[in-house]
Amino acid sequence: MGKNQWVVRHDGGWAQRGEGNSRVTRNFDTQREAIDAARETARRERSEVFVQNESGQIRERNSYGPDPHPPKG
Repeated sequence: MGKNQWVVRHDGGWAQRGEGNSRVTRNFDTQREAIDAARETARRERSEVFVQNESGQIRERNSYGPDPHPPKG
């Protein structure tokens, strides 16, 4: 599994950042563009996407890898 991807507020816009990285991967004008790019990376790396709102709280989380806790039945 690859690095989880975060969509964060950055320099008046939005950015994609790999988990644990101090630098952003890419900058975007809109949150939608950042989410789309993070989702593509997460699908390729089979990881998760965490989307923060403007105040930094996680507002959305999506997994694109194997589920470590699949439902029973």
